Amino acid sequence: MSPVVSIITPTYNHEKYILACIASAQKQTFTNWEMIIVNDGSTDNTRKLIEDYIQNEPRVHLFNQENIGVFRLGESYNFALEKAQGKYISILEGDDIWEADKLERQVAILEKNENIVLSWGQAQSINGDTEEVYNLHPKIDKPDYFNNTPKGNILNLLYCENWLPALTITFRKDALVKIGGFLQKHNLPLVDLPTIMELSLLGEFHFDKHLYGKWRIYANQVTKTFTVEIIKGRYETAKEHIAKHPEFIKNQLTLTEKEFHTYFDNRIMTGYAMSGRYKLIRKDYKNARKDYYKSLFYKGLINPVWRLRAFIGIVFSFFKWDIELLAKLLGKKSYTR
Repeated sequence: MSPVVSIITPTYNHEKYILACIASAQKQTFTNWEMIIVNDGSTDNTRKLIEDYIQNEPRVHLFNQENIGVFRLGESYNFALEKAQGKYISILEGDDIWEADKLERQVAILEKNENIVLSWGQAQSINGDTEEVYNLHPKIDKPDYFNNTPKGNILNLLYCENWLPALTITFRKDALVKIGGFLQKHNLPLVDLPTIMELSLLGEFHFDKHLYGKWRIYANQVTKTFTVEIIKGRYETAKEHIAKHPEFIKNQLTLTEKEFHTYFDNRIMTGYAMSGRYKLIRKDYKNARKDYYKSLFYKGLINPVWRLRAFIGIVFSFFKWDIELLAKLLGKKSYTR
């Protein structure tokens, strides 16, 4: 019997996390699934750990490829999509974990309403090493948009931020195929946001106010290594989508053009400061300082608090001080390597 759900799991150098990831799929109360792991040429022990672990697990299929990197991530996802036999497609990257009832709830939701092309829910961000819980995502302050009714309504959120935690998403496979599979544009090292944008004009979403899983935050992950690239890529992707769908902009978009551009000016400036912090954690002092300078002297006078943070970061980079110690002293969240 064909699986109902195909789980796509891209992985690269996740030896610390991959077994917990697979185990969280095995613990699902809904059992009719397959897991397609695409190992992107890991240089650590990831491949061997998977091969040893899945010897007696016929539902998990490992495909190894030469490393092509995150800027060709769409190729890895679409390779897995071609292999997928399921009616539904779920995303579980190699450093994330699910709650046990995640698939059971989503399959029930999707089976009840064929107009729903995407189901999603809440996720916790956790520390990569200690599993300290940081936050619950998303915050429930924009519920009128979460179910994407009418179609395209959620773009009022997506043009600025990706509110949908990727590990919570289950897609209807035929909807993905209809838009050409997973999309990756504008040097974005991710596929979820452009894909969700296109799907938002195709059908309804369903937001389940329920914890579906946890994703790890640590200084060496993609979102921390390419912080500014992701923000700039999101900006270009949103601008392209707006230009492509002028009727939606005319009838449904509540965000003004000025608000849109001001938002991204602010995000790019703060993004450079955040990138500087992650590089300090990795002890890349020279490049951290470069990013902090870009933040400090970014155009305009927006967000003086973050400019102060950038100045402090520059000082810390010269003396090679531990900026995470300062974060802890100030009662802020700190990140580990």
